Amino acid sequence: MLNTNCEFLRADVMDAVRLFGCEEEDFTHTLTYKDGAFINTVEYNGSVHSEAEPCLYSGETEYKRYARRYAKLAFYNVLSKAKGVTFPWGALTGIRPTKMAYTEMERGGDYVALFKKLHVIEPNISLIQQVLDGQKDIYKQNRGNGEDLFISLPFCPTKCEYCSFITAPIAATRQYVDAYVDSLIKEIYSLKPLITKLNSVYVGGGTPFVLDCDKLERIYAAINTLGVTCEFTVEAGRPDEFCEEKLKLSKDYGVNRICVNPQSFSDKTLAAIGRKHTTAQTYAAYEMAQKYGFDINVDLIAGLADETPSDFAGSVQRAAELSPANITVHTLSLKSGAKLKENVSRLNVGGIGSMISLSREILADNGYSPYYLYRQKYQAGGNENTGWAKQGKACVYNVDVMEEICSNIAAGANAISKKVYNGGERIERYASPKDIKTYLEKTDEIISRRNALFGL
Repeated sequence: MLNTNCEFLRADVMDAVRLFGCEEEDFTHTLTYKDGAFINTVEYNGSVHSEAEPCLYSGETEYKRYARRYAKLAFYNVLSKAKGVTFPWGALTGIRPTKMAYTEMERGGDYVALFKKLHVIEPNISLIQQVLDGQKDIYKQNRGNGEDLFISLPFCPTKCEYCSFITAPIAATRQYVDAYVDSLIKEIYSLKPLITKLNSVYVGGGTPFVLDCDKLERIYAAINTLGVTCEFTVEAGRPDEFCEEKLKLSKDYGVNRICVNPQSFSDKTLAAIGRKHTTAQTYAAYEMAQKYGFDINVDLIAGLADETPSDFAGSVQRAAELSPANITVHTLSLKSGAKLKENVSRLNVGGIGSMISLSREILADNGYSPYYLYRQKYQAGGNENTGWAKQGKACVYNVDVMEEICSNIAAGANAISKKVYNGGERIERYASPKDIKTYLEKTDEIISRRNALFGL
């Protein structure tokens, strides 16, 4: 149990404690601010540790930001020493390390020195530097300028064991598909007054290609009424759902970026995680998509099933040999709502650090550079997800959304709209219902609330 004199720190401190698997142990924590320093005192296993971090702040928001940062650091220092364990991102537990780097630069600080203080390992500091360089043009152009559009299609052929999305097998949700498409199109038609300049469109899921062509065409046609002349991505997804008709339809309606998401090039692994497709189907889907001139993204996940570093490196190498525009390397994460979490309480993936290291080496050798990254709670080994791109092929949507530099307009179940003020100084959100049936019942209310968020 954690006893602390600052309740607003509880969740952040517990994030640091969970890194070490110590959630059930007892801690007493006190935070004070004295003589220009945050002083954290941690009592654990009969020992008392106290450390002071000099830091000046302006206002309550900054006070809480630095209080959280240095409280987590104090707990990390205590537990790292007690357990003899370190993590690649050190005391960082947040989703967006790059956002912290930007914030530090804007205040005139040195983010490299900050990350060193927080025990981030050198290769990850280098990764941050490369990501900032890889996204600089998009960041500069879109910060505080325009909007991105996300369309949610939460339907899949089957549900993978690691998936926490609201998606369910299409066989169980088919009864809602027609009504869902009707409601979604109604939402899309309502969006035009909210748009000043579209930076990108992203149709995600789920597996959008699980829908029949007539329904996809209706959705595409509605999106086109918004005047789409930008990057237009469809997360087509599972290779077993690809067909010439859906690819041609997508091309005809202006889609220029497609995601082929095998997650692994091992048939044994695919069977183990509930993916009802084969490596041969991945190659076939890729070849089909390539014929239409799409920029293609390939998703892989490190830490699946019983894969070894060599197994995963093999998948990365095979993806790189296809030479897609983008390759995204995810680290397996234990998520609420996923079947995987029903079976285990903590991920312990042997060799996960080597998997990530090998992926970086292989992708760099094949002409890819990292351009965005984000982290999730309970990722194997405390690692991250990183998007890699060929020169000039960085995905606009991924940069805008992960760095939260411009507004995101989202339609569909479990879609989260964000109104971004002054390039990210303040963000207001509206999330539509996760449950498809509830979403259908509240479409008019959703439209009204999203309009209110954007000032209509």
